[in-house]
Amino acid sequence: MELAYYSDYAVRLVNTEQPERGTDSLTSVEVVRELFGPAQQAARRATDSDVTRLRTVRARLRAVFEAADAGDEVLAVDLLNALMMEFPVSPQISGHEQRDDAGGRPDWHMHIAEQAANATAGYTATACMGLAFHLTELGVDRLGICQARPCRNVYLDTSTNRSRRYCSDRCATRANVAAYRARKRLESERSARTGRTAEAAQDSTPATER
Repeated sequence: MELAYYSDYAVRLVNTEQPERGTDSLTSVEVVRELFGPAQQAARRATDSDVTRLRTVRARLRAVFEAADAGDEVLAVDLLNALMMEFPVSPQISGHEQRDDAGGRPDWHMHIAEQAANATAGYTATACMGLAFHLTELGVDRLGICQARPCRNVYLDTSTNRSRRYCSDRCATRANVAAYRARKRLESERSARTGRTAEAAQDSTPATER
């Protein structure tokens, strides 16, 4: 498992809340365990207390994305560093998977050791390490917030031309449809104004000149 994979932990946690819609799905220990994905051993350590703890971490991680989205790289890094100081990681080399092309030899890769005091500490350390790896390898501007209002989901831009602006295809489609309708309304309003102007000009022309 590569360290970049862990950045999804941060995205999953932050997106359990929709601030502008007033919704929050992080309401039970079952939801906390689902956040861990395939890391079931770590998920089993979760308790009801982790719901409150992770909500606090979620707000701090969103602040990282908001700073990055606003172009404040220094603040984004400072906020992430503060989290990593509070929730340090213990990396280790793991070889629990086999390489298909190496005669059954282990597929050595970096892992994060499970030595945290509780599920929140382990999850946060993992999320921050992945996010830090993503940030340093690809750039702070790769951390984004969906531009399709009222959605404020966060995302990690992995596009080749740094062009991503939405958290999902659904939001991209909704934004494009809204923009199309706005253009049509503007064109209709302009056409109506032009028509009224022409009518006014005609009405003001003396009858002898018509």
